[in-house]
Amino acid sequence: MINTPGGRFSRRSFLEFGGAAATLGAAAFGCADDQKKPIQGFEEKPTDPSASKDWKPISDRKIRVGIAGHGACQFGAAFGFQNHPNVEVAAVTDLLPDRCAALAKACRCSQTYPSCEEMLKDKRIEAVFIATDAPSHYQLTVEALRHDKHVACAVPAVFGSLEEADALFAAVKKSGLQYMMFETSYFHDDLHAWRQRYRAGAMGQLIYSEGEYYHYFPTPFPSYKGWRVGLPPQWYPTHSNAYYIGVTGGHFTEVSCMGMPSHVEHLQPANNPYKNPFGSEIALFRTSEGGMARMAVCWDMPEAAGEMGRVWGQKAARVAVNTKKPPLPPGVAAGGHGGSHGYLMSEFVEAILLNRKPLVDIAQSLNMTVAGIVAHQSALKGGDMLKIPRYAL
Repeated sequence: MINTPGGRFSRRSFLEFGGAAATLGAAAFGCADDQKKPIQGFEEKPTDPSASKDWKPISDRKIRVGIAGHGACQFGAAFGFQNHPNVEVAAVTDLLPDRCAALAKACRCSQTYPSCEEMLKDKRIEAVFIATDAPSHYQLTVEALRHDKHVACAVPAVFGSLEEADALFAAVKKSGLQYMMFETSYFHDDLHAWRQRYRAGAMGQLIYSEGEYYHYFPTPFPSYKGWRVGLPPQWYPTHSNAYYIGVTGGHFTEVSCMGMPSHVEHLQPANNPYKNPFGSEIALFRTSEGGMARMAVCWDMPEAAGEMGRVWGQKAARVAVNTKKPPLPPGVAAGGHGGSHGYLMSEFVEAILLNRKPLVDIAQSLNMTVAGIVAHQSALKGGDMLKIPRYAL
């Protein structure tokens, strides 16, 4: 279920939301090509020529992966599963036949299914990448776990629902399977380097951190059934929240968030299914270390774009720390979102092969996601300080 200012509605009723939002959202599923320019924040980063120099295979096994989703962002193929030497893309799916065919071609895969639910019944598949619309992430993840599949999922882990967050955490723990949310900020050059320094003790505890996700929507961004139209900004918080949680592995304990009504017509509450009044939401969090974090998500600032952040600790980083990213398998590109795609995919595959917890595990995924859900509740209450649930493995 999805929480809204005006009440609750199911995913089914959300997907039946039509009219102008659905028409606008369906206009250009291949928008990156149609616009002849990358989507904000999705720009490809050149792969370091020496990125595969120190890569060593840890197994000769090939994991059979199913991939779901090839919409506006075309994420299904973007993370490079089809290029990993330990992966066989066994099947792909998208609800629209033309997109499903395009995904199959991009992944060099002959087996297609008309829906993710059908693909999950394929017993040959060991793991899935869910790159579908955000409102479907919870439902499809739980269904995949029920069919004994490891799960990689696009952000956010759940969509506006604290109840679904609790249920997803329980489902992952019960399954004993690997779950990883593909939060791209984790492999931005700066965030990765700060994480390495923090883990080495070179920064001390973080006193203050900032994260920002700015994506200007002067017109509706193409999305399945218009799910992005009027989306509460803090329901899509992980790109910014990673600039604390992705560095420390910690969590937020409480939040006061302020929202500003949008001047953009399609972001007005009368024009979106969420009745969301805000185009921008700025949250001030208390961190698990006792520090502070300011995290911003904004849809309506034309001169701001991208995902970025900064962190400050108790110590000056004078200790020499190796901040080089892990090696990529041969043939795997760093990819989009600041050169993060290939690293996230490779981390998920390695976690399965070694049967270890992945970098962006279920606890960190939900701690990033749920903090934003509570932040939006705070904004609707005029900035009231609210407690945030914590997830820990």
